Amino acid sequence: MKKKLASLLATSLIVMTLGGCGTAKTTETTTEPEKTTEVTTEAENTTEAITESGKTGDAVTVTVFAAASMTETLDEIAENYKAVAPNVTLVFNYDSSGTLKTQIEEGATCDLFISAAQKQMDQLDISADEEKNPDKLDFIDSATRINLLENQVVLAVPADNKAGINSYDDMVAGLKDKKIMLAMGNEDVPVGQYTKKIFDFYGLKEDELVKDGLITYGSNVKEVTTQVSEGTVDCGIIYSTDAYSAGLQTVDTATKGMCGQVIYPAAVLKNSSCAKEAQAFLDYLKTDESKAVFEKVGFTPLN
Repeated sequence: MKKKLASLLATSLIVMTLGGCGTAKTTETTTEPEKTTEVTTEAENTTEAITESGKTGDAVTVTVFAAASMTETLDEIAENYKAVAPNVTLVFNYDSSGTLKTQIEEGATCDLFISAAQKQMDQLDISADEEKNPDKLDFIDSATRINLLENQVVLAVPADNKAGINSYDDMVAGLKDKKIMLAMGNEDVPVGQYTKKIFDFYGLKEDELVKDGLITYGSNVKEVTTQVSEGTVDCGIIYSTDAYSAGLQTVDTATKGMCGQVIYPAAVLKNSSCAKEAQAFLDYLKTDESKAVFEKVGFTPLN
């Protein structure tokens, strides 16, 4: 199943996404705010998850678009997958789910999509309600779609926590008194959408907070996390997994009533030229070995 890699300019945020199944070349490319990592598998087969092409020695490339909050876990799982599929190369494109959805819609090569929210997956799923997919986009194989993980939305503070914020209530009080600076995701970023729900829960008006200069934005959760880590803000609303990976202190966790559940759906793309290999990797993400990696940073596996 050898095919040439295809290069595609998708948006100004993506430099290059390596294409579907093909002969692999080992490279690693990192851009800000997104990160693209190519991992070439070399170890011997150890599980039945390997595809037929892997068994016969053909090199296969699977391109995975995944929410930025999965960077550390998927990089580690990719290393483990070397022993499972020695002839499969995994290419990861990490960014906000909104950006990834747009790139897929505009034609970027992607075999497997993992979103940090149902919204972006629904917008690509023809089987979703028309209200959720008004443009009737038909990019994912609905039969492969699963709810892979659950995350938590937390309030994180810098190491010194000079503002003395110890809860969402403290954050709200500080914003109302115009005494603190909050970092949050853009409106097209799932963590930003969850933040807006928290604002609604507390009766906060985002436009008023922006007018008062109390909010800074990040184009994905990693940018928000960096602002908190560097202490350029007094607090930030991010995922518990990103707080863990960055070694940040979390002072409160949003309840389901505040922002709903944070579910990460995953699905194989309809136009994937290596759908079987993409499905095999998705199946591997549901194994006990992968679940252990997810749980270590705070994800809750759902399959």
